[in-house]
Amino acid sequence: MLTDLTLLVLNAVASFITTLLLARFYMQWARVSFRNQLGHFVIQTTDWAVLPARRIVPAVFGLDMATFTVAWLIQVLLILLGALMHGMIGADGLIVLALLRGLIEVARLSVWFLIIALLISSVLSWVAPGNPLGGMLGALTRPFLHPIQRVMPPIANVDLSPLVLILLLQIVLYLIDAASRQLFGLLL
Repeated sequence: MLTDLTLLVLNAVASFITTLLLARFYMQWARVSFRNQLGHFVIQTTDWAVLPARRIVPAVFGLDMATFTVAWLIQVLLILLGALMHGMIGADGLIVLALLRGLIEVARLSVWFLIIALLISSVLSWVAPGNPLGGMLGALTRPFLHPIQRVMPPIANVDLSPLVLILLLQIVLYLIDAASRQLFGLLL
């Protein structure tokens, strides 16, 4: 029981840090300004890991792979720590399993991050259209919404593309979970 509670707390902390790293990754990818309160928070809470990693991991096609790699490694370490705490540290292929599972967890957290950003952005666009957080989240989600908006224009000045994207992201989550079950069902 104590092991499970410890892992619950570690998972919450690791997921929070990974989500901040993913926010930094997506903000840089979408060229969203960090000159706001949330941007400063993301930078200050992730610099401790990203700056040293940038010395080792180069950018690829303009993507900050150091930030992504740190997010992935945090999830891998969490999985290995969980295996250690459950006495599975000598299991065959544990490292490969942890590397694959870490990538899947980063993908899952990425999708959840986008869903939450879409929800907050949509609500803020209705409730407080001038809110700086809404503008930042709108800029962050715009590259994902734009292809849908080209196909599906607003209906009576109501943009339904966030709902369509959330539905598509839920399908992606379902596929990630199904692939995870298939892959790890075969490996175990």
